[in-house]
Amino acid sequence: MNYLRGFIPWLVFAGVSSAGWQWGALAGLVTAAALLIADRAAGLSPGLRLLEYGTIVFFAALAAVAFARPDSGLRMYGSALSMGWLAVIAWVSIAVRRPFTMGIARRMAPPEVWHTPFFRRINVVLTAAWALSFTVSALAQAAASAYGWHMAFSILIQLAGFVLPARFTAVYPERARARFMKASGTRADIQGGLAS
Repeated sequence: MNYLRGFIPWLVFAGVSSAGWQWGALAGLVTAAALLIADRAAGLSPGLRLLEYGTIVFFAALAAVAFARPDSGLRMYGSALSMGWLAVIAWVSIAVRRPFTMGIARRMAPPEVWHTPFFRRINVVLTAAWALSFTVSALAQAAASAYGWHMAFSILIQLAGFVLPARFTAVYPERARARFMKASGTRADIQGGLAS
């Protein structure tokens, strides 16, 4: 469940926003900063923290807008904006060859596999799954907001946007390892929870 840690600020935002979107954005920002500080204190590489830095940028900008214009029309699109921003972070992390799941996977995988092509490939696939899910969820959330769909639809979209890729993340690395070991005909030591 370590991969969900990076999404805690987004969950805080969703929960606190019921008291006001500006407070949700501020709570998300404070939570994201606290988690990043904890990561740095633990000695985790800042180069693989794209999700965390992107989260801070989003919540800082959203909090500034929300406090300056609490009645802004953007408030209706908070869910779509947050999922869209997560999609941007995920796609950009793939484009710059630092899939955001690698930072998470390194918490669980042994250092000797961190620089292998296999480890990188698994994390590209995982990050692409999250990116696709965030993209589809952002579009669905935008439609839900634009057409005034019931809040239940928005909640279901939000849940699906996290649950589906989380489930994929839980099962894909082991399946990829099994295929790799079968194809190579060896018992290569590639254990270590590659983003599982």
